[in-house]
Amino acid sequence: MRTKSTIMTVSAGAVAGVGVALAAYPRFARERCLHWGATEQEAVATLPGDELLSDPDILSTRAVTIDAPAAAIWPWMVQMGPGRGGAYTYDWIENLMGLDMHSANEILPEFQNLQVGDTFQLGSKGPVMRVAVLDPQHSLVYHSEDGNWVWSFTLVEQHGQTRLMSRNRIRSPKAGAIGRAFNTAIMEPGSLVMERKMLQGFKERAERTAADTAPAYAARQTQRERLG
Repeated sequence: MRTKSTIMTVSAGAVAGVGVALAAYPRFARERCLHWGATEQEAVATLPGDELLSDPDILSTRAVTIDAPAAAIWPWMVQMGPGRGGAYTYDWIENLMGLDMHSANEILPEFQNLQVGDTFQLGSKGPVMRVAVLDPQHSLVYHSEDGNWVWSFTLVEQHGQTRLMSRNRIRSPKAGAIGRAFNTAIMEPGSLVMERKMLQGFKERAERTAADTAPAYAARQTQRERLG
């Protein structure tokens, strides 16, 4: 049986370990966390929606390569949202926060007609996100109604593949020193866990869509060639 002093020593060691990890994160892991999957050029590139929020407190650019054209990704993108197609990440975590996310595994026709100005709210007390930019098969940008968050998705086709970049620009005007430290040490790594899963969710779904439609596309191409 552990003595009280042993338990206190273990607890103190655990606290110290967490403290070291939190202190080391900004110096050794933050850039990798904020720019997971993105190239150096993508991380500093100007993307649609950047002009909507200058000098953010948090700026992240994360990316994934998808073996599919932008046309196979776009339907999954426009149906995102609570009560819609979900976010393709860990639904159980999202729903612990009351976000009503249920990630779809099929394209939902009823949610394909997204328009600039359309909104959804993240939870009953969360920010209201409004579509600010919608350029089909190129970019989709959400801007929170309070002006403190811009979330953009950019598609760039290259060599038969598509790069999907997700950028978050977040301002925290009411956060004090403790709040900012919490955002940096806890929220940023947590956002990587969720966003990495989301990007992989896009990849899996869009590549499946491309594979399913490839035979039909090839048949249409053959028919066009025969007709001259």
